Amino acid sequence: MVVDENVPLVAGFILFPDQTHLDLAGPWEVLTRLPNCLCLLIAAGPMPVESAGCGLTLFPTATYDVCPPLDLLCVPGGPGHLAAMEDEALLGFLRRRAPECRYVTSVCTGALVLAAAGLLSGYRATTHWLSLERLARFGAEPVADRRVVIDRDRITGSGVTAGIDFALTLASLLRGDEVARRLSLQLEYQPEPPFGGGHPSTADPALIESIRASAAPYLAAMSEIDARAAQRLGQE
Repeated sequence: MVVDENVPLVAGFILFPDQTHLDLAGPWEVLTRLPNCLCLLIAAGPMPVESAGCGLTLFPTATYDVCPPLDLLCVPGGPGHLAAMEDEALLGFLRRRAPECRYVTSVCTGALVLAAAGLLSGYRATTHWLSLERLARFGAEPVADRRVVIDRDRITGSGVTAGIDFALTLASLLRGDEVARRLSLQLEYQPEPPFGGGHPSTADPALIESIRASAAPYLAAMSEIDARAAQRLGQE
């Protein structure tokens, strides 16, 4: 439901170590431009949090214990999502705050953190293609052919770059299509990828298998974490 621009909104982005920075930065860039919307970086405590690989460090502006009511909750993904899936302080914060939000959302493997908190059971959802099948283990219905999936008050974006599509979709839902179009133009959002095959549906099968093979240890770790998280939720 579109919200009048005179009504303030508060959007909370979860910070945890080893996030993929673009999962957060793309949506952040869009939503911080949304009229009358305060965006917060929420972490367990006030100390800086380092993103995965690049060494980029972000400073929280709110904590689990000191955070205003939220209209929107967003969980980015990245390698650190595995530890986040077993972080009871984080999962507890998500469970407590989800009922107050207009939308509970994620980008990339942030969906698995929502799932581990029990917040995607019975919902259609998406995530990065390497993790898509994992959602079913938590009672969610994986959607393979959409960059953004909306199911009632749950909105999920697929891998990394889909975060901008996701955020513009949110902008339209919250402030209307005209605002979303204006933001698209301000950001000059008109992708022209120099290479095709950015999704398994169009990629070279040999390249897909090569990526799966190189990710084998990571995929094995995912399976172990998923088994423990699903068991805690009583899904198995």
